Amino acid sequence: MKKTLYLCSPKQNLSYIIMYAIVDIAGQQFKVEKGKKFFVHRLTADEGSSVEFSKILLADNEGKVTVGKPYIDGAKISAKVVKHLKGDKVLVFKKKRRNGYRKLNGHRQFFSQIEIENIQL
Repeated sequence: MKKTLYLCSPKQNLSYIIMYAIVDIAGQQFKVEKGKKFFVHRLTADEGSSVEFSKILLADNEGKVTVGKPYIDGAKISAKVVKHLKGDKVLVFKKKRRNGYRKLNGHRQFFSQIEIENIQL
């Protein structure tokens, strides 16, 4: 018996499949779709300005998957910087027992919220 692998169920219309891409932004990989918002490490661009990313590792255009070697040539993603903000505080506590050594350190990471405007392959 031969099995068929579907990206969506065979009864669904293929118009529901959304284009997405795996992109490298500041050393981290994100799965992005048009119109989605997410947080990345702080970018140097101002709020409201647009930025472009060209390090696209993989793209799926309605079931047609393109894999880069290591990146896809000529592909780019344009996004808009929505706002800059700081993340939640992370506490780092170090202790060595019987030595009287205790150290408490806090950290808040700087983030930028971006919204994907266009994926161009």
